[in-house]
Amino acid sequence: MAEGGSGDPDDPGDLGHGFLARALAAIDAANADDPVRLEVDGESRPKEIVHAERMTYWVRALDPDADPAQLIAARSHHLRRWVVARSTFPDGRAGYLQWRVAQRKRQVDELSEILDDVGCPEQAKERALAILAKSGRTADPAVQTQEDALCLVFLELQADELAARLERDHMVEVLRKSVAKMSQRGIEAAGAIAMSDPVRGLLAEAVDAPRPA
Repeated sequence: MAEGGSGDPDDPGDLGHGFLARALAAIDAANADDPVRLEVDGESRPKEIVHAERMTYWVRALDPDADPAQLIAARSHHLRRWVVARSTFPDGRAGYLQWRVAQRKRQVDELSEILDDVGCPEQAKERALAILAKSGRTADPAVQTQEDALCLVFLELQADELAARLERDHMVEVLRKSVAKMSQRGIEAAGAIAMSDPVRGLLAEAVDAPRPA
């Protein structure tokens, strides 16, 4: 999962935009304090940095022509997410949605400050903030690509662990909701992800389920 050389989807900074490299570095620095760690290739790393790198990877894999605003939005999709705990909002779906709205507003505000600090052009800044806020998902291909990448990162890094904790039918429903947010291109990309055979079977079941009208 290490970020690599020129022409590789893992190398989002090699695009000739100096502000992009500065923005990605600043976002990574902001995420470096994440207290939750993941073991990656034998190295303990901040969870949100790992997730952000994989988001950047998938956006470039899905859209090789992704512009700096798309890559900045991908890198900041869970910017400092740990600072607002889910437990500070009521239980249940209503509380969960309140938490998500609060997180998104905070992330947009913090990303705006970061982009000002690194000298990001105003047009790219406003575009990145709009993508991060998921404005116009059904009409904006860049926002749909972001949603696809988010679902792919979930499948890549979290699905197996979640499946071990949930009842089978509950996990299928979780996967069905993820699939419903994805484009056909995103669903096809999921086939390249390494996951356990049981989860792959549940995902196939979710893909075959009728989509909501």
